[in-house]
Amino acid sequence: MSTQLPASISEETVRTISEERDEPDWLRQTRLEALSALDELEMPSVIETPGRRWTNLEGLDYESIVDPLDQRDETERVSAEGAEVLDFETALEERPELLEEHFGSVTDPQTNYLTALSTALFTTGTVIYVPEGVDAEDVKVRAEMNSTSLFSHTLVVTEDNASATILERISNGDADVAGDRYFSNIVEIVTGENSYVQYGTLQNLDEDVYNFTLKRGDADTYSTISWIEGNIGSRLTRSDIETELNGDSSETKIVGAFFGHDDQHLDINARVWHNGEHTTADLVTRGVLDDEARSVYEGVQDVGRDAWDTSSYQRENTLMLSDESEADASPKLIIQNHDTEASHSATVGQVDAEDLFYMTSRSIPEATARNMLVEGFFVPVLEEVEVDELREDIDDLIVERLD
Repeated sequence: MSTQLPASISEETVRTISEERDEPDWLRQTRLEALSALDELEMPSVIETPGRRWTNLEGLDYESIVDPLDQRDETERVSAEGAEVLDFETALEERPELLEEHFGSVTDPQTNYLTALSTALFTTGTVIYVPEGVDAEDVKVRAEMNSTSLFSHTLVVTEDNASATILERISNGDADVAGDRYFSNIVEIVTGENSYVQYGTLQNLDEDVYNFTLKRGDADTYSTISWIEGNIGSRLTRSDIETELNGDSSETKIVGAFFGHDDQHLDINARVWHNGEHTTADLVTRGVLDDEARSVYEGVQDVGRDAWDTSSYQRENTLMLSDESEADASPKLIIQNHDTEASHSATVGQVDAEDLFYMTSRSIPEATARNMLVEGFFVPVLEEVEVDELREDIDDLIVERLD
């Protein structure tokens, strides 16, 4: 059953958003088609057990948390030599053919209710274009949300033999906005042959924000897409990171870290499709829960019939700091080709009592010892983060929450 469309959203609303930005007909039509599909689309699929739906996306009051004609943000974009880092409106003027060719090519705008809603209403976003042979390091996007709701769309396109390292930060600005809020961000990555993209995100939104993100990449022959996802803030986060390994000898890595406290809810998903031959995937996620926080994790490794010589690995570990916190994990292997090496694992546990006793017996206060063990728990994930700045920022936020 689809979710009822908020009264504040209509064809007139979508046309107003599009006309204010002087958008081309193809984009306006894409928005309107996404709007029209909302009546039939379902929410993103969530894990269910008899009598229980692990994440209740239908229960959100979209009428009160979505204000489509009042979207405000402050976004700083830092480019790298040889690359183009443009806000969406500028990209429509300077790179119209690029946008028309690739927008919605990786993520179908009508994938589900929330992707269609975001496509119909987005007002901000970034387009990153890296020409052939260019190495673009230290591209940065720092976004601050200053309104009740904000919808964003990011498109990354790298040509053959190009590379990009992108660091994205999402937080709230100084605007005084009362009540619950909603943030949505769709990211699409299109790679050329033998190109490399590392896309790192650190989300530290206020805990009155409901957060939905879908990041999806299409890896061409000999290409690599590496995702890093740090989730610290928001009241409810639904985060989907997905890679299609369509090119032979393509690779992906998905690295995630989260830390929930109070009554935060984190629904974290990592998925990879092995479609080409000789492809490799590595999915690594670690999270910590305190107070009454809850996490839901689903990892999927889907090996296609023609995906010969596949290597695919997945591991997820959650550390519980309180008896009231709750974690569920559902790793999945879907293998349709016997020439495959694949494994998956998921664990949930508490701070090791023997380790804690060992440290306290050597005069380390119990709280300090626990914090040291938690910091150590994140080390295997942080070691996978190649961008020093992102690794240090995630570590700082973990320490801040522990304190």
